[in-house]
Amino acid sequence: MDRCGGAAARLPESGRKDLAIQVLAGTETVSDLAAQHGVSRKFVYAQTGKARAVLDDAFLAASPQNDVLFNLAVTKTWLHQVIVALPLICHSSYRGVIEFIRDLLGVSISVGAVHDALQSAARQGGFINGAEDLSCIRVGLHDEIFQGSKPVLAGVDAASSYCYLLVAEPHRDADTWGVHLLDASARGLKPDHTIADAGQGLRAGQRAAWGDTPCHGDVFHILSQCAGLANTLARLAKGAASRRHKLQARIDRGCRGQDDDLITELALARLDEAQACWLARDIRMLTQWLNHDVLALAGPVLATRRLLFDFIVEELTRRVSAGVNP
Repeated sequence: MDRCGGAAARLPESGRKDLAIQVLAGTETVSDLAAQHGVSRKFVYAQTGKARAVLDDAFLAASPQNDVLFNLAVTKTWLHQVIVALPLICHSSYRGVIEFIRDLLGVSISVGAVHDALQSAARQGGFINGAEDLSCIRVGLHDEIFQGSKPVLAGVDAASSYCYLLVAEPHRDADTWGVHLLDASARGLKPDHTIADAGQGLRAGQRAAWGDTPCHGDVFHILSQCAGLANTLARLAKGAASRRHKLQARIDRGCRGQDDDLITELALARLDEAQACWLARDIRMLTQWLNHDVLALAGPVLATRRLLFDFIVEELTRRVSAGVNP
């Protein structure tokens, strides 16, 4: 052991490199090289490991993935832009913004700093939006969305998706809508018509602010209600079928003393099942026609759509008149 240790210490740097190169090249075995140079196998492995690590670092540094694409000057203004962009583009939380800035840029910021940056951007955005000319908007889309339990009044240009109204209010009554629509009118907003749901405050506010400007119903809510009705009727039909199956099973088991009553109940259950299935099938078909043939973006011409719509309304009315009220 002393002889090997001394030989290793006396081996020059060039000799150690040659030793590692020969091992990596596979020209000699580790045992033969150790014997030739009077060193231990452990020493040969150690030199080989050092050489392999240096080669790996050299190839990694030469990889195109590590080339510097560009240099970015990180200023306070740029950090402010990142803080605002992360919640708006990536839907990040305040804590997520803090972690991003800390882990990737090594900068520590507080929750209050994130809040202040977003509030400042909102005030600046409101000032810019308040100076926009809205006279080119021909169709306005109005709705009420909610931040928690607080209503937010929203207005969007149908052609460009530009949001000309987005304000949180404690109420969504006619007066609140009317005030904001009048403010928009002062910036030139006078659409040919609007599209909205059946919200009473929304529609009453528009009538108060814009008089006879038409407010057409939106497609989403009527399709959503029709889909809900069709799904409810399908569940009722499934329940009627289940009740009929249970009665049929009791009769098949041969319950004594109740055969006549069970047979009567079974006949009524079959009638209920047939009626429920028939109604569910018809309503599902009518709602699909409404969705795909009447209200779809691509489809028949307007005259054909109106005929189909009148037919669907007539069919629904006929079923209600016949006493089949879902």
